[in-house]
Amino acid sequence: MESLVCIHCHFYQPPRENPWLEAVEAQDSASPDHDWNARIARECYLANGAARILDGQGRIAKIVNNYARISFNFGPTLLSWMEEREPDGYQRILEGDHDSQRRYAGHGSALAQAYNHTILPLSNSRDKRTQILWGIADFRSRFKRDPEGMWLPETAVDLETLDLLSAEGIKFTVLAPSQAARLRAGKKSPWIELEYGIDSRRAYACSLPSGREIALFYYDGAISSAVAFERLLLSGENFARTLLSRFDPEGDSGQLMHVATDGETYGHHHAHGDMALAYALQYIEQNKLARLTNYGEYLAQHPPTQEVRIKENTAWSCAHGVGRWTSNCGCNSGGRPQWNQNWRQPLREAFDWLRDDLAGPYEGEAKKLLIDPWPARDEYIKVVHERSAENVEQFFLRHRARPLSHDDEVRALRLLEMQRHLMLMYTSCGWFFDEPTGPETIQILQYAGRAVQLAQQLFGGAREDEFLNRLEAVRSNIPEFGNGRQIYEKFIASAMLDLPGGAAHYAISSFFDGYRESASIYSYGADLHDVAIFDAGRLRLAAGSARITSRITRAQFDFNFAVLHDGGHNLRAGICQVDKSFEHFIEEIRRSLPAGGFSECSHRFDQYFGGDSYSLKSLFCDERRRIVGQLVDSTLRDIDQLFGDVSEHNAALIGFLRELGMPLPPILRVSCEFALSNAMQRCFRQKEDLGRAHILLNTARQNGIAIDASIKSALRERLNSLMQHWAEDPLKLDSLTKLVSLASLMREPISDADLWKAQNIFYERMIAISALNSAELSAEWFNYFVALATSLGITIPESFPPSRISNRDTAACEGQFPAIRAEQAAAAIDLSS
Repeated sequence: MESLVCIHCHFYQPPRENPWLEAVEAQDSASPDHDWNARIARECYLANGAARILDGQGRIAKIVNNYARISFNFGPTLLSWMEEREPDGYQRILEGDHDSQRRYAGHGSALAQAYNHTILPLSNSRDKRTQILWGIADFRSRFKRDPEGMWLPETAVDLETLDLLSAEGIKFTVLAPSQAARLRAGKKSPWIELEYGIDSRRAYACSLPSGREIALFYYDGAISSAVAFERLLLSGENFARTLLSRFDPEGDSGQLMHVATDGETYGHHHAHGDMALAYALQYIEQNKLARLTNYGEYLAQHPPTQEVRIKENTAWSCAHGVGRWTSNCGCNSGGRPQWNQNWRQPLREAFDWLRDDLAGPYEGEAKKLLIDPWPARDEYIKVVHERSAENVEQFFLRHRARPLSHDDEVRALRLLEMQRHLMLMYTSCGWFFDEPTGPETIQILQYAGRAVQLAQQLFGGAREDEFLNRLEAVRSNIPEFGNGRQIYEKFIASAMLDLPGGAAHYAISSFFDGYRESASIYSYGADLHDVAIFDAGRLRLAAGSARITSRITRAQFDFNFAVLHDGGHNLRAGICQVDKSFEHFIEEIRRSLPAGGFSECSHRFDQYFGGDSYSLKSLFCDERRRIVGQLVDSTLRDIDQLFGDVSEHNAALIGFLRELGMPLPPILRVSCEFALSNAMQRCFRQKEDLGRAHILLNTARQNGIAIDASIKSALRERLNSLMQHWAEDPLKLDSLTKLVSLASLMREPISDADLWKAQNIFYERMIAISALNSAELSAEWFNYFVALATSLGITIPESFPPSRISNRDTAACEGQFPAIRAEQAAAAIDLSS
């Protein structure tokens, strides 16, 4: 009997980008990471691309790419974020799929996903099709092949969705065992009602209304639940043995044992779950207990012999069909039994109204510009992927009904962006949780708000008022937030951005960074026309003119700007359309600078700009933090000197108190922590002598002073920088000795060092050097190499050939690596092995 194992991971995150900036802003709850995407990427997505397998002493024996061995899908919106923010991790995902094709007879392990995780059975036919087409197009652009399978968000399914998948060439999808309704052994056999699920160990055929057919895999529900919720990942070996226990020794050959869970289970929901997964896969393979496979390979080798009918309008995460996204069905995240989810239905009804109300105007206006509005929407994903001028021009060449002016193109792009946000607002997470003021529901309301804003720009009218009237039926469980109208006005309307708002951000941020001829501000570009800067004591005034352009819609705004700063946190900025009176206003302000203070000049700003004036609070979140941080750092430089003096003058007292075992008085502790922290930051960031770093760390340890996150970050950045430099020519002794000295600092418990990236670099180079048979290593180099491996917690494998160690002069070995690597490109590391 042939036994096969497949582990599927559904990797997905709720979208978190600001719809007006197309970027994820800082989220304090994700600390120490910038946002939750970054945190979960570190804990899970990156970790699975370089998963550790440890030896008996807890040292790293292997680093492997889990993506090469499992089956997986990634949400397209998540991959877009990873491509920009975590390119190395993103590349590991692509490499994993490429490696899996070699491993699994040409069948890649990656599955496509319907684009933005909408519950497809609740979508209209047109949106279903676009979601599927966008998911396929996104997959092709990334993985450079056609997808064989597609993951349905929340495994929510109906026959129309399956028929649309099959029509686009999708061969299979994966469902929960509870979603199977009937089974028959062959076309002429009777149907059997399935009350208790279905045998998951084979593929099934599903006949569709069109006459087409699609294959369905039903994952093992019991083990999938144990993986997700029952701590099965505490032991990789137990995980493997549990998988193997489900095979029937008396059953048919070609049994498939497969599980499916959220991919975040492996590392985020369960710490080190990526390591348990890696070990389980190795355990199965090394002991020849079963053969690993993926769905595409299995389907090709074991086509379905039995037919199944689905339970329509069902999903894996709702016991009531798809009620979790339409009603107060009883499904929620728990912990708030007094709350209800009655808000789900009126929210969906308001969204359905908005989508349907804008369908006619979209079609009517788009027909004036585009050959066919709906196929144009289907192909608009190509513009979403690549918004370069050349690509947008190619899109219009294919779809324009006539030559388009710049204003025509802006209007067409606004129409298509409106449609994009009308689909994004249906992202499933918005209904999944318990409260309409939760971040996931606020996110989809922002998408709806962006669609409403674009509709107002395109068509005018009172559509927003009607939409808000319908939102009044949405009631928060938290009395202070009231109804949906109040939630929208508090969280959505205040977050809306227009071109003048983007212009204000450019004017203020450039005041601190310097005004350049061109600048990039998230989804906007700015071109400076002219600027003048005037100083009068602490006051500084900048005034000029510029143009801001949306990279999304190509809309433009020519504006005058003025920024007034008093040297501290007081700042006032104004934006207006280009006007001849602006020069006279600036001249008046300039003349009043020597005598007038900030308050008087601010009053003049208010008189001229009216409501179009801004402050530091008007900056986008991340930029506001960065610029205010600069102002704070400027103030702290003076405090640094003061606290340094306090620490130095009381060094003897501090030592005496330590000898007596007495705690430091608060003022001395704060002074020491502040002074040591700044000294260590300078040491690491300015690349000072590492001997001084050792002294500073020892001082901190002796005095029981904690190392804050900024020091750990500086230490990690210094180590990673040196590792990358060493990796260019790892046989160079000078780089290696510096690394050994720095890595020894990382072993200090007080540093609590993050060695993840450094370990990856070292492991890659170690494997690569092992493969270069013509290299000769000096004994001195090898001793330092072993010391670095020890500091990084990595075991040097027996395959690393000691016979190649020589007593040659170290310098004679340097420079070999780049030359040999150029000759032996085939020896490049393969982390999937």
